[in-house]
Amino acid sequence: MERRLALHLQKTSHLMTFTGHGEGYVAVNGQRHEQPLVVLAGAVRTDWPATGFADLTVAHFDYFLELKPEVILIGTGARQQFAHPELYRNLLQAGIAIEFMDTPAACRTYNILVAEDRKVVAAVLP
Repeated sequence: MERRLALHLQKTSHLMTFTGHGEGYVAVNGQRHEQPLVVLAGAVRTDWPATGFADLTVAHFDYFLELKPEVILIGTGARQQFAHPELYRNLLQAGIAIEFMDTPAACRTYNILVAEDRKVVAAVLP
């Protein structure tokens, strides 16, 4: 019997995914957001108290400890920026990877990882 490899589009409509981004906003499942946002496979959270990259504190990073992700993607706005490691030391000690990238790259990377069923969190600053 001949075996065939079927290539098909994996449906991810039940997942929260980024569907757009632009200056000052991101869209998740078609809904536009203009404030800092945390996106998980099953939820969009607007309770992350971040206001901007320059104002991030240890508490902003400790927010993610309860979520227990494998990896956190921080979308830092229009350009990539890096936070001081002291701010996210608790995440590293908990075995949680963290990546900083511009917000469009964080959106794209998140969509790939969540489609692979990875436990990923994206925190974006539009």
